[in-house]
Amino acid sequence: MSPDTPVNENKDQFRPDDHDNDHFLLTTVVGSYPKPKWLNRAKELYQDDDHEFDAEDWQEATDDAAQLITAEHERAGLDAVVDGEMRRNEMVEFFAHRIEGYEFNGPVKVWGHNYFDKPSVVSEVEYDDSWLVDEYEFTAAASDRPVKVPITGPYTLANWSFNEAYDDDEELAYDLADLVNEEIEKLVEAGARYIQIDEPALATTPDDHAIVGEALERIVADIPEEVRIGLHVCYGDYSRIYPEILEFPVDEFDLELANGDYEQLDVFKDPAFTKDLALGVTDAHVAEVESVEQIEENIEKGLEVVPPEQLVVSPDCGVKLLPREIAYGKMANMVEAARNVEAALDAGELDVERGAPTPADD
Repeated sequence: MSPDTPVNENKDQFRPDDHDNDHFLLTTVVGSYPKPKWLNRAKELYQDDDHEFDAEDWQEATDDAAQLITAEHERAGLDAVVDGEMRRNEMVEFFAHRIEGYEFNGPVKVWGHNYFDKPSVVSEVEYDDSWLVDEYEFTAAASDRPVKVPITGPYTLANWSFNEAYDDDEELAYDLADLVNEEIEKLVEAGARYIQIDEPALATTPDDHAIVGEALERIVADIPEEVRIGLHVCYGDYSRIYPEILEFPVDEFDLELANGDYEQLDVFKDPAFTKDLALGVTDAHVAEVESVEQIEENIEKGLEVVPPEQLVVSPDCGVKLLPREIAYGKMANMVEAARNVEAALDAGELDVERGAPTPADD
């Protein structure tokens, strides 16, 4: 879509036919979800050369896990589901294994006791086979709800890799954006209508929003208007990228704000937030289930920035590091809170009047 496309034009396609309230706050997840413990054990067996657990067994295990977590998202009541990224390991590593031009040198410590196999770009990146179409088609067949497809964005794929082949990360990011565009075209052909580009590196690196904007222009080139494109950003100072991000050709911005107790909320009030806001209303870093009442209060903070028709509800980030029962409790309470806020809006019980912030400069 272009920056001038009206917001919400493609949001109502995700409203369930039997939705009870006149208002609709789309509920979804960012992407990752805790893996069942037995899946981790199955991976150990698959990676053990002395064990007879083979590729076919591993395929069956990941299929079972994906179906289980998709059903868990449905049980929680989410409007748009994900398979919890059961087939993925780490958000850069997964895609780098599928892109020609990357090599791996061994694990790098990222935080605490967590490591990831940080790749190097050693030659010009090229597209080979599809990365996510099989994953999408399996999830879509396992659910009667809309399926969202998260993809790590080209800026993060470039920024979180060692660049040994390109003059700079900007050139690398643009080539990667062309590959992401090719993958999205295949996903759309397979039926996907909700694509989320994950760019956690954006708000941590000053002054590179123009690179991300150009990369997004390449990503959405020739993508039909009815396909909803979201951008997930987390971990950083949003004042570095706002209001410039309003020029990005996306429908929604998915933002981590609950973890910072909404201290950065005011950043998005002036100039006016002209896109859809997918507001993080549960903290993905705290292993406690927020009450329905607390999440309702968090959702109402989003109404200080955008009207209800521009608001989407999600957790802050992927929840894969939480205990599974905690992750589920957060999702179920989040959906209940969203439905309660919708009912209150229907009844005129919420004052959603915001100030009159100045529009962003053209």
